[in-house]
Amino acid sequence: MNKDQIYADPLGHIQDFRFDATVVDVFPDMIQRSVPGYQTIIQTIGKLTARYQQANSRYYDLGCSLGAATLAMRRNIAAEGCEVIGVDNSDAMVTRCQSHLQAFRSDVPARVELGDIRQVEMSNAAMVVSNFTLQFLPPDDRDLLVQRIYQALKPGGVFVLSEKIVEPDALTHELLIDLHHDFKRANGYSELEISQKRTALENVMRPDSKVQHQNRLEAAGFSHISVWFQCFNFCSMVAIKQGAPI
Repeated sequence: MNKDQIYADPLGHIQDFRFDATVVDVFPDMIQRSVPGYQTIIQTIGKLTARYQQANSRYYDLGCSLGAATLAMRRNIAAEGCEVIGVDNSDAMVTRCQSHLQAFRSDVPARVELGDIRQVEMSNAAMVVSNFTLQFLPPDDRDLLVQRIYQALKPGGVFVLSEKIVEPDALTHELLIDLHHDFKRANGYSELEISQKRTALENVMRPDSKVQHQNRLEAAGFSHISVWFQCFNFCSMVAIKQGAPI
C-alpha cells in the first residue's frame, strides 16, 4: 500500500481535489488515515447485504472508487440471480477497481461502469450504497439522485449513505473538525498536509448536516431511517424502503 504524500510538500498553487491516477495510487492509505471508522462501515455494509439480500436483484455501489463496498456486498450475497454494479466517474478508479474485482473469485457477477451516478440507470435493486459520494455532487442534484435511488429499490430494499457532515451549531462544528484533525495527526499527517488538503477540498466537497440528509431521505419516500454510525464529523445512515421483500 503506497503512502499518501500528495500534500507533504509546500505547493505554490493548490488545485481542486480530483480522483486522478495520483490519488488512486495512494487511495487505500489515504482513506484509512483520513476517514475514522472506514473499515467498520465497509464491514457493516457486508453484514447489511447478508441480512437484506433478495434473489434476482441488483446491488449498486455509487461512487465505488476502488470497490471496497462492491466487494463487501459481493462476498455476502448467497441468493440466486444477483448482480453487483459499481459506478464511478474516474477512469483511473474504474480501471483499478476492475482489477480488484478480477482478483477475487465469486459466483456472483460484478461489473464496474465508468459514468456519472446522476445518469446511471438503476432498477430492481435490493441494496444501494453511496459511500462519501453525495458530498461531491452539486447540492441541487442530491435530492433527485436520492429520489431515483428510492424508486430503483425493491420493497424491503436498503440504502446505505455514508457522508462527512456539518453541524448547524458553530461551536460543536469546530469541535468535530478539531477532533478529526487530531485523528489525522495521530495517523501521521503533518499540519501542512492537513491544511493543504483542506484547501484542495473547499470547492469540490460541500457536506450537508444530518438533518438535511434525513429530510432528503424522508422526502424521497423512506420512512425507516437511522444513523447507525458516527465518529466525529463522519456518519453512515441506513434507510429501508417500506414493504415486504418481493
